[in-house]
Amino acid sequence: MKKKVAVLATEDDLSVDLTLHDFSAILLAEFAEKIVRPYYSGNMSDAVKDLMQKAVGEEEFVFSRVKLVKSGNNSIKNAKRGIS
Repeated sequence: MKKKVAVLATEDDLSVDLTLHDFSAILLAEFAEKIVRPYYSGNMSDAVKDLMQKAVGEEEFVFSRVKLVKSGNNSIKNAKRGIS
Protein backbone atom coordinates (compact mmCIF):
# COMPACT_ATOMS: atom_id res chain seq x y z
CA MET A 1 0.00 0.00 0.00
CA LYS A 2 1.42 3.37 -0.98
CA LYS A 3 1.57 6.15 1.56
CA LYS A 4 0.77 9.67 0.45
CA VAL A 5 3.26 12.33 1.42
CA ALA A 6 1.93 15.74 2.39
CA VAL A 7 3.64 18.47 0.39
CA LEU A 8 4.43 21.57 2.37
CA ALA A 9 3.69 25.04 1.03
CA THR A 10 7.31 26.18 1.39
CA GLU A 11 10.54 24.48 2.38
CA ASP A 12 10.66 26.71 5.48
CA ASP A 13 7.50 25.09 6.88
CA LEU A 14 9.51 22.28 8.40
CA SER A 15 13.22 22.16 9.05
CA VAL A 16 15.05 19.09 10.26
CA ASP A 17 18.60 18.34 11.28
CA LEU A 18 20.30 15.53 9.43
CA THR A 19 22.86 13.18 10.93
CA LEU A 20 24.88 10.81 8.78
CA HIS A 21 25.91 7.49 10.28
CA ASP A 22 28.60 5.08 9.11
CA PHE A 23 29.74 7.54 6.46
CA SER A 24 33.25 7.50 5.07
CA ALA A 25 35.29 10.54 6.11
CA ILE A 26 37.26 10.23 2.89
CA LEU A 27 34.09 10.32 0.79
CA LEU A 28 32.80 13.32 2.74
CA ALA A 29 36.09 15.18 2.33
CA GLU A 30 36.15 14.43 -1.40
CA PHE A 31 32.53 15.58 -1.76
CA ALA A 32 33.35 18.79 0.09
CA GLU A 33 36.44 19.42 -2.01
CA LYS A 34 35.04 18.56 -5.45
CA ILE A 35 31.39 19.60 -5.13
CA VAL A 36 30.64 21.76 -2.10
CA ARG A 37 33.59 24.14 -2.19
CA PRO A 38 33.51 25.06 -5.91
CA TYR A 39 29.76 24.96 -6.58
CA TYR A 40 28.19 25.91 -3.24
CA SER A 41 30.77 28.31 -1.78
CA GLY A 42 31.61 25.73 0.87
CA ASN A 43 28.06 25.53 2.26
CA MET A 44 27.44 21.81 2.85
CA SER A 45 23.81 22.35 3.86
CA ASP A 46 22.99 24.22 0.66
CA ALA A 47 24.73 21.53 -1.39
CA VAL A 48 22.79 18.67 0.20
CA LYS A 49 19.44 20.51 -0.11
CA ASP A 50 20.05 21.42 -3.74
CA LEU A 51 21.23 17.96 -4.73
CA MET A 52 18.26 16.34 -2.98
CA GLN A 53 15.85 18.67 -4.81
CA LYS A 54 17.54 17.87 -8.13
CA ALA A 55 17.36 14.12 -7.45
CA VAL A 56 13.64 14.32 -6.68
CA GLY A 57 13.04 16.43 -9.80
CA GLU A 58 14.96 14.00 -11.99
CA GLU A 59 13.04 11.04 -10.56
CA GLU A 60 9.74 12.77 -11.33
CA PHE A 61 10.94 13.54 -14.87
CA VAL A 62 12.06 9.95 -15.51
CA PHE A 63 8.86 8.52 -14.02
CA SER A 64 6.72 10.75 -16.25
CA ARG A 65 8.68 9.59 -19.32
CA VAL A 66 8.37 5.93 -18.33
CA LYS A 67 4.61 6.36 -18.00
CA LEU A 68 4.53 8.09 -21.39
CA VAL A 69 6.51 5.30 -23.05
CA LYS A 70 4.34 2.61 -21.45
CA SER A 71 1.15 4.31 -22.60
CA GLY A 72 2.69 4.78 -26.07
CA ASN A 73 3.62 1.11 -26.29
CA ASN A 74 0.09 0.12 -25.35
CA SER A 75 -1.27 2.40 -28.08
CA ILE A 76 1.03 0.80 -30.66
CA LYS A 77 0.06 -2.72 -29.56
CA ASN A 78 -3.63 -1.82 -29.62
CA ALA A 79 -3.29 -0.23 -33.08
CA LYS A 80 -1.68 -3.42 -34.42
CA ARG A 81 -4.57 -5.42 -32.98
CA GLY A 82 -7.12 -3.01 -34.44
CA ILE A 83 -8.25 -1.78 -31.02
CA SER A 84 -8.90 1.96 -30.63
